[in-house]
Amino acid sequence: MLYELATLSCPLLAVGEVCTRARNWAAEAEAGTLLGCWRTEIGTLGRVLVLRGFDTPEAMTTERRRALMSAAPFHVGDLLTGLTMDSYAPFPFLPLVRTGPRGGVYEVRTYRLRPGGLAPTLAAWEAAMGPARTYTAHLVTNLYALDGAPRITHIWAFSSLEERARLRGEVYASGLWPPKGGPGQILEATSTIALPDPGSPLS
Repeated sequence: MLYELATLSCPLLAVGEVCTRARNWAAEAEAGTLLGCWRTEIGTLGRVLVLRGFDTPEAMTTERRRALMSAAPFHVGDLLTGLTMDSYAPFPFLPLVRTGPRGGVYEVRTYRLRPGGLAPTLAAWEAAMGPARTYTAHLVTNLYALDGAPRITHIWAFSSLEERARLRGEVYASGLWPPKGGPGQILEATSTIALPDPGSPLS
């Protein structure tokens, strides 16, 4: 399974309409499965995040080409002020993304890594997943980029910001998180809090 995380920029008051159009675009695709559609709430606003899964590289390339060749990619032409489409592979030891109700508050974190930093990052995360399971049970997925700068993007689900803060505080205090050796590979980190669109499979 491969993943595409698309970021659609739009006017602040248009995010609801953009979510609806993007979901319709995904429903019409010949390949790919819509997994999540979120609107940013904390971080850079006026953004819609669309996560899709693809069975093969060819399927993802075909769908990417459809967007690139369209005069109105994601059916959002008149509202779209920016578009990025990033290609990812999952951390190999993680299960496939499980859709359904996951809490309602999502955090999307991207770490830009040192060159050569992916392999030690994978090893660190694999070693930490089990011991920190009370926290990592909230991990939706972790992905590494197939293009652009070396980076990973991980998506978390919580019932509230308060739950997120409590769980992070507990796991950090226990010494089980962050993954040992992982932070040393990070050059830059960003975090966005996003809320699911009512039609999002990850809700």
